[in-house]
Amino acid sequence: MQNPKSLETLVGLFVVIGIGALFFLGLNVSNLASYSDTDGYTITARFENSGGLKVRSPVSVAGVRIGRVTAIDFDNTSYESVVQMKIGAQYNTLPDDSSASIFTAGLLGEQYIGLQTGASEDYLTQNSELELTQSAIVLEEIIGQFLFSEKEN
Repeated sequence: MQNPKSLETLVGLFVVIGIGALFFLGLNVSNLASYSDTDGYTITARFENSGGLKVRSPVSVAGVRIGRVTAIDFDNTSYESVVQMKIGAQYNTLPDDSSASIFTAGLLGEQYIGLQTGASEDYLTQNSELELTQSAIVLEEIIGQFLFSEKEN
C-alpha cells in the first residue's frame, strides 16, 4: 500500500486537474476563450427580434467566423433590436448590399449572425448599416402557429 501522504497528493493533483478542465470547458462553451480585441470596423444591423443572440456571438460568412457581436440595444422609436458587430480588418471587401440573418448553431442553441454577400462593388466600412436582415426564428412562435392552425381545421 502507498504512503497516505503520497495518496493525498495524487488525489489533490487529480482534483486540481479536474477543476482546470471544467474551467477550460466553461470558457470554450461561453465563447470567452476565443475573444480577442483585434483591429477592424464596426457595422450595425436592425432586427425585429434578435432572439437569444448575445454579445460575443460569432459573425460568419460562408461558415468562417469574421467577427463578433459587440453590442445589442433597443431602439425606442422603431421598436427594433440594434446589433453592432466588429468585423476583422482583413475582411474589408464585403459588399455593402450584404444581408444579415440570425441562425442557431448546434444542440445547445447558440445563436450567431450569418452574413450573405451581395453583388455591389462598394464595400462595408466603419459605421455601415446593413439594410437587409432576417430575424431569429423563435421556436415557441412556430409551435404556437402550428397549434392554432390545427384548431381552425
